[in-house]
Amino acid sequence: MDTTLQDPLVGQVLDGRYRIDARIAVGGMATVYRALDTRLDRVLALKVMHPSLAADASFVERFIREAKSAARLDHPNVVGVFDQGTDGSYVYLAMEYVSGCTLRDVLRERGALPVRAALDILEPVLAALGAAHRAGFVHRDMKPENVLIGDDGRVKVADFGLVRAVDAVTHTTGTVLGTVSYLAPEQIEEGTASPRVDVYACGVMLYEMLTGAKPHQGETPAQVLYRHVNEDVPPPSAAVPGLSAELDQLVSAATARTPEDRPADAVALLARVREARGRLGDEELDALPPQARTTGHDNAEDRTSVLPRALAVPRPLPVDGDEEPTDAFHRTSRLDTPVPDAGGRRAGGLRRRRALLAAVAAVVLLLVGGAGLWYINAGQFTTVPPLLSKTEAQARQRLEEAGLKVGGVEHAHSDTVARGTVISTDPSPGARIRDHGSVTLTVSDGPETVRVPDVAGRSLDTARQRLRAAGLEPGMVSRAFSEDVPKGTVIRTDPPAGTERHSGSAIALVVSRGRPVEVPDVTGEDLDEATADLGEAGLKVTVAPQRVTSEFDAGQVARQNPPAGGQLAEGDTVTLTLSKGPELVEVPDVTGDSVDEAKRTLQEAGFRVKEDRGLLGLFGDTVKKQSVEGGDRAPRGSTITITIR
Repeated sequence: MDTTLQDPLVGQVLDGRYRIDARIAVGGMATVYRALDTRLDRVLALKVMHPSLAADASFVERFIREAKSAARLDHPNVVGVFDQGTDGSYVYLAMEYVSGCTLRDVLRERGALPVRAALDILEPVLAALGAAHRAGFVHRDMKPENVLIGDDGRVKVADFGLVRAVDAVTHTTGTVLGTVSYLAPEQIEEGTASPRVDVYACGVMLYEMLTGAKPHQGETPAQVLYRHVNEDVPPPSAAVPGLSAELDQLVSAATARTPEDRPADAVALLARVREARGRLGDEELDALPPQARTTGHDNAEDRTSVLPRALAVPRPLPVDGDEEPTDAFHRTSRLDTPVPDAGGRRAGGLRRRRALLAAVAAVVLLLVGGAGLWYINAGQFTTVPPLLSKTEAQARQRLEEAGLKVGGVEHAHSDTVARGTVISTDPSPGARIRDHGSVTLTVSDGPETVRVPDVAGRSLDTARQRLRAAGLEPGMVSRAFSEDVPKGTVIRTDPPAGTERHSGSAIALVVSRGRPVEVPDVTGEDLDEATADLGEAGLKVTVAPQRVTSEFDAGQVARQNPPAGGQLAEGDTVTLTLSKGPELVEVPDVTGDSVDEAKRTLQEAGFRVKEDRGLLGLFGDTVKKQSVEGGDRAPRGSTITITIR
């Protein structure tokens, strides 16, 4: 039964624009639908927050943050976000629609993957995360469910709903965000996140692709979390004997329990992945692990093959227009010669020899003609060998082995390709080229680096403009007191001015709150007096709308926020709450009671107690009189004097 028929949103039009056609997936936070943008006539994915969560401001904020963050990441391996909006109780994101499956679907269907397929999936994932890390963001929820594999083989990273700025505070309270099987130890223990938590998750995903199982398993999430914190991820070769040591080292580096022992970000891990791939042969890359499930599958439909499939060898051109040479090669030639009588054997033998010679000549002509056509159409050509991620020396050697020459070497910056290795070739790998032809190499100079400009003393807007002009991104803004720097202007950057950083890196800004002012104590003062005292200190005053009962008289300051002794910037505001007078409480009658009993009764009623024994009451133990008679009312917290005789 089609469950989408039961979904009330299927068939509806959201925001007067998006017609919802089918439900794709349901998560804990939102449901994803296939929809049609009726205005632009294009199919897209619509992510709609569950209405029960739309009233929670924090969830809505996270939802909107996903739209803004993903929209900033203009990268071919990141699912694009087109629009964000609301329609009644529905909050939605309009996103790129990727027809295909998730990595989780592939793992569930195939089990373990060949090394080549695993790396073919991992590399574009790291490229997408690398772009996010260099833009100043952390995904924080990398898992196979968030890796989409299109029917055309494209790999894209989805669900940036948990994304945070790298420099922002990423502590969580009461819950650990992310999926337990892919959480880094520091996320579990401290609730903090840096690019290295995404590196850890990718290391776990690589282990799972190579072995078909997660590295840490348990009967409860708590057991899995404990193992992530206290146990190293085992080498994948322990589960798949014969797996290369390079892959063990790759998984070990990415999943180190100490964050500083991992690659700094996805870009660094991508470089190590490409280095490891370069050291593996075709036999190691294409070996099928024992855990792989292949029964009933057709390789032609294998969605894990994300690289273009090998081109079929072209068939020779037809020789005579309607038959292909292969037909001639495999067709048996029989001559239609009648069986001779005994008297004609010699003549028949002669005819047979002539027919045989004619057949041999025909075959020779066909072979020569076919070879000539093959040479004209294919024999004088070769293909450009795969050179990406090879060093310049390795690329030159490979070209020489293929009978080709280096036509020239160009250089370009790259955030994802290691310095000194090939970014691209012209013609591209796999392209046909004449024997002894020339190939131009483009070699990486590594990431483009720029110096952090000096923006101290500039306004926040101007500082942001200068950072962007220098090829950097403004990062988190924090504020601090300064005796010298005017309020609202930049004190410093982190990293400091003059430091070299990769182009596109996020730079944190520290902005002045102005000169610090110590807040004076104005509780118990009249409003006019308190306002004057705060004004002399350079502070403004606002009065809370409601008054409270307190020990102070009506109209006096009962409370202030911030309290006395705190620090504010000059021009900041202090909120005063005025007293409506003390609360009046009925005084209990304690005359005739013992001293201990009387004190206990009065204190429980909210009063302080003072004893008056005089000369005659030094040895007495009975209350003869009280300063406020029983049954009268007195302010709570005031003092009642008892006379003892």
